[in-house]
Amino acid sequence: MKTFRNIFLFICLAFGCISLQAQELNLYLIGDSTMSDKKDPEHNPEHGWGQVLPELLTDKIKVENHAKNGRSTKSFIEEGRWQTVLEKLRAGDYVFIQFGHNDQKYKAPSRFTNPFTGYRSNLERFVNEAREKGANPVLFSSIVRRNFNEHGTLVDTHGEYPLVVRMVADDLEVPFVDLQRATEKLEMFYGVKDSKSLHLHFEPGAQDYYENGKEDDTHLSRKGALLVATLALQEIAAQDLALANYIKKEVKQKEVFSKKE
Repeated sequence: MKTFRNIFLFICLAFGCISLQAQELNLYLIGDSTMSDKKDPEHNPEHGWGQVLPELLTDKIKVENHAKNGRSTKSFIEEGRWQTVLEKLRAGDYVFIQFGHNDQKYKAPSRFTNPFTGYRSNLERFVNEAREKGANPVLFSSIVRRNFNEHGTLVDTHGEYPLVVRMVADDLEVPFVDLQRATEKLEMFYGVKDSKSLHLHFEPGAQDYYENGKEDDTHLSRKGALLVATLALQEIAAQDLALANYIKKEVKQKEVFSKKE
């Protein structure tokens, strides 16, 4: 009887440890303003897509958003932000990596990186160092800007940077989420006029947070952030990554392109 009780206790403890490990899984986000948390979310219309991720995931995973406005791969490293994340990483954790908007700022030497040299090298560093800690990196291409020309054509603004992310993902065999393509489809689905709702477009006096009005085609509204985050997670699920187990069922099933919300 005592032996049976000991075996039962051992099984309970084993399953308890497994459950605890699942609850302690961490997802770290590194990137720029399109991903970052914004101040005063109750009043500020701007939201990063990483900011809303916790709403779309189960409570079995903890999201730590280290993305920061204005950062490139270069400045994120030089400011010690990557080191902060690296010191926290544990085996099994995930790291979402999305840069590019600020790496292309050639008038800002503290941020600019050549896509095929510095940018690529920094992405490889994130991947390799995360893997050395036993963590799981996932690479993302940048979300597109709402940049329609006079003909209603959505024109790319990121040049070679998304291509380099894909190249690194292929060479290092890293899961890759093509948010450039996903958000391109999203902008075109909403069209020239309605796509403004995905971003920050307000007439003067129409929004208390922007008394003088706002026209921003790069950053996201809460609506835009939720849709981008949904598309990102649906691709994670489509690739059958283990992280998919932490995505809420309704998020996986959401038809983003069935109607404009």
